[in-house]
Amino acid sequence: MLATLTAVWSNPRMSAPPKTSALRTPFKTVALVGRYSTAGIEGPLEELASYILRNGQDVVFERETALATGLTGYPALTAEEIGREADVAVVLGGDGTLLGLARQLAGHNVPLIGVNHGRLGFMTDIPLEDVQSVLPDMLEGRYEAETRLLLESSVVRDDSRIFSALALNDVVVNRSGISGMVELAVSVDGNFMYNQRSDGLIVSTATGSTAYALSAGGPILHPTLSGLVLVPIAPHSLSNRPIVLPQEAEVTIEVATARDASVNFDMQSLTSLLPGDRIVVRRSKKTIQLLHPAGYNYYATLRKKLHWHEYPTEDNRL
Repeated sequence: MLATLTAVWSNPRMSAPPKTSALRTPFKTVALVGRYSTAGIEGPLEELASYILRNGQDVVFERETALATGLTGYPALTAEEIGREADVAVVLGGDGTLLGLARQLAGHNVPLIGVNHGRLGFMTDIPLEDVQSVLPDMLEGRYEAETRLLLESSVVRDDSRIFSALALNDVVVNRSGISGMVELAVSVDGNFMYNQRSDGLIVSTATGSTAYALSAGGPILHPTLSGLVLVPIAPHSLSNRPIVLPQEAEVTIEVATARDASVNFDMQSLTSLLPGDRIVVRRSKKTIQLLHPAGYNYYATLRKKLHWHEYPTEDNRL
């Protein structure tokens, strides 16, 4: 059972630096979002909703979550409506669930609390088994707040923009699984940087530096850093290395030659590319805010999620 939530809640809509920890004024409306494809998730969602409601707070559900789980006894709102009416959103799922909601709520100044109902969980960093002890304090106003930047990207074909999207983690230009390498011409702020033959190129935020960019050999950026990271995917030349760019940089990636190339945004939306297409990536003016338990430590998260605290055993040292 979830611990009883008190009537004192927090309101992160007050102006704050990128990371803060203080007791805030009460929340008024709490939105609940779940990875509704997960079997049994309606139980934790309904239990949490009932406690919040009994404490006199307004509870709303994200519409698709409500419909898929059958939890239709609460107001069901679109993400746009949540952005206008909610004070905080609690996400039960994996990082992918949070990524999808974050892009929709970007710019609405509704902070997100991530409860891990998935696997790794860098952003949904509260384990489900810890909800009873952690979440009540956060909803009372005891938490750490971090502001995360997003990328905005456009695909330009014959001088016309044919697609645009936001990304919290990364923008990835890559080949299909059966085609050969892609050749990309990369410019930064209008200055040509290099031609690259590879399986693709990742433009990542600090948030995304622990995702695909990390597996491709990129550096980890602390989330308070606003730089962009360019990470080649299996480059033909080993001299093509990751590079960290200033936050104001505008990256243009032109597809020189490719078969079945595409660009995707947080691995959740994509569009096909043709030779001559240009992908323009820059920092978005929109941001999102993530809330963590009081005393949250990013380095402890890295140590836990990446198993840095583990030593090799006698069986696997060789």
